[in-house]
Amino acid sequence: MELHNLKNTPGARKKRKRIGRGDGSGTGHTAGRGEKGAGSRSGSGFRPFHEGGQITFFRRLPKRGFKNPNHKEFSVVNLSQLEAAYEANAIVDQESILAKGLVNQVKCGLKVLANGEITKPLTVKANRFSATAKAKIEAAGGKCEEV
Repeated sequence: MELHNLKNTPGARKKRKRIGRGDGSGTGHTAGRGEKGAGSRSGSGFRPFHEGGQITFFRRLPKRGFKNPNHKEFSVVNLSQLEAAYEANAIVDQESILAKGLVNQVKCGLKVLANGEITKPLTVKANRFSATAKAKIEAAGGKCEEV
């Protein structure tokens, strides 16, 4: 096989359809746009979800609920994660939690939840604590400090 013998596989290169080039081409006259109407005119185009004058689907659906503009979303850490990641008497704060990769980013603050058990005394500095988490940390000899 040499370069001058190379050929495309049959059907690999398809000819471009030349639209509006006379009746003999098969796409002359109306150029594949059909007869009359908005779609046949130049510059016509419909926005997404256009349904031909019928009320669009998303406008037919009932609007429900309420989005609170003041909603705060806290990054969550569980006691089981703190137990695995920290030694006894360590200080746990946002910087150390980010450094250890327990949380990817701190959104509006840090909240400690009581999922799991804790046996080591830790000093935990966070924005919020669940009541059970606070009780478990203090029972293990640690301290909870709200920042």
